[in-house]
Amino acid sequence: MKLVSALLAIFTLISGATTAAADTDVLFIGNSFTFGYGSATRFYRADTVTDLNNEGIGGVPALFKSFTDQAGLDYDVSLETRGGSGLDFHLENKLGVIGRQPWDKVVMHGYSTLDRDKPGNPNTLVTTADQMGEFLQSINPDVEVYLTSTWSRADLTYQPDRPWTGKPIAQMALDVRAGYDKAAASARGVKSVNAVGEAWTRAMEMGLADTNPYDGIEQGKIDLWTYDHYHASIFGYYLEALVVFGNLTGMDPRSLGDNECSAYELGMSRPQVKALQQAAFDQLEEDGRVSPAPLVLPKSVNPERCFSAR
Repeated sequence: MKLVSALLAIFTLISGATTAAADTDVLFIGNSFTFGYGSATRFYRADTVTDLNNEGIGGVPALFKSFTDQAGLDYDVSLETRGGSGLDFHLENKLGVIGRQPWDKVVMHGYSTLDRDKPGNPNTLVTTADQMGEFLQSINPDVEVYLTSTWSRADLTYQPDRPWTGKPIAQMALDVRAGYDKAAASARGVKSVNAVGEAWTRAMEMGLADTNPYDGIEQGKIDLWTYDHYHASIFGYYLEALVVFGNLTGMDPRSLGDNECSAYELGMSRPQVKALQQAAFDQLEEDGRVSPAPLVLPKSVNPERCFSAR
């Protein structure tokens, strides 16, 4: 990759550009696990975030933006996503887009199995995370990079002849986390890992989420996966956004309250929201990323308040 040439071209663009005034500029780089494939999350509140690819995506970035707005934080949120891709795709094809401005915080992840051709092998992730970190630091030396460790795929666990066949549903998330920890240890600019996959496992262990969608969803439980048992449902993406919110801001996700606006708009019940926020908090607390904090938002949902947040 001709990184130096790309940098020169991008610095030329930046030098003549003006940026909006905000306390924090956040960029999400990812694939369908970021843009919310398979759920209503995909185009949710797309007008509140900037899709650098002009595809009208809201996704997890829009959920995150909603949380920060409700928490009184001044964040501008952008995204650059491509389905089925790892960081290698963005490095090879999207540096001109990503480099339009410096970023304060960047949330990014690779392919769901770490390596498409060698499931569970972290080598490509380690290399590409470092290369992307180097590029982001060249634009802003103080950038904070957060790597999102994704969830166990039911289709790769419960179906025959798949990489995690016969293993506990928690195992893939642990293996993926190990790969992201390895990348975080060597990649430039990385501050921490968003432990989304382990938060999913917690939701299952606490009895909130069903563990195996192939045998039906147990009454009273939610399905974190969507119809393909691969991507997430609104519940799975919501939990992902909660973990990212807590990790980047240091705020207890439970402080959003069980009447949080985005959950209300997406049709979740208050017990479901409360339990999802608890799962996110428990994982973040174990990772030393948050401390318990009181509720900071109104205790009753006002639909006008929620929709006015747009």
